[in-house]
Amino acid sequence: MYPFQEFHMHPSEKRRKLLLGCLAVGLILAAAALVVGWLTYRTYAAGFFRTRKLLSWLHESQAHPDWAATAQQTCAGAPFAMPTSGYIGFLWDDSFRLGHRHQGIDIFGGTDINVTPVYAAYPGYLSRLPDWKSSVIIRIPDDPLQPGRQIWTYYTHMADERGGSLIASPFPTGSSEIFVEQGTLLGYQGNFSGTPGNPVGVHLHFSIVLDREGHFLNELEIGNTLDPSPYLGLPLNGKNNSDTIPVCPP
Repeated sequence: MYPFQEFHMHPSEKRRKLLLGCLAVGLILAAAALVVGWLTYRTYAAGFFRTRKLLSWLHESQAHPDWAATAQQTCAGAPFAMPTSGYIGFLWDDSFRLGHRHQGIDIFGGTDINVTPVYAAYPGYLSRLPDWKSSVIIRIPDDPLQPGRQIWTYYTHMADERGGSLIASPFPTGSSEIFVEQGTLLGYQGNFSGTPGNPVGVHLHFSIVLDREGHFLNELEIGNTLDPSPYLGLPLNGKNNSDTIPVCPP
């Protein structure tokens, strides 16, 4: 039986191995940081680009008429008409902060409140819940791109900063299943955020909402909404469109 032998590593060898270990950990952390940075850039870069463009539009909209979509215009092959005029500043699935995904598109008229009209993008049956100050929703029984499926179009921010409604008078609170044609006046762009006295920029938020058993789903969750690109014939998907201003081709 041999006595247990204890091996002692030379101090210089210990330092070398320690340095190599630290270097390996550093390289791993640096690689992880690069990956996270690249993913963050991919996620938010397009949103930053659109924010800069939007600020230019809001400060000097008259200098950029070619950036503006036109209300009631239909792009070639698309079933929906543009619901309002203005710069489409934010797109579907844009990201502005961690965990946030934009559920529709934001169209900024570049005007004051109660100036830029909002129209129905497609025929359907309009409802306005009793507590809705700035919003209406239109039921479309037959999705033009997927026949047999029911969908809803949602329009909001049609109120002033205090919640004073800018929705057209034929659609008071509590309205239910009122048939509207494509192009029916729904109201005007406003700046109501949902919190009185805390306004947003004057715009229309428009989204296409899925249906379940005859009822619209919660629009606040992007999984309950559809990419509006094929419905309006424009590149409106924030993940796919990094820098193209969405307007109908001439």
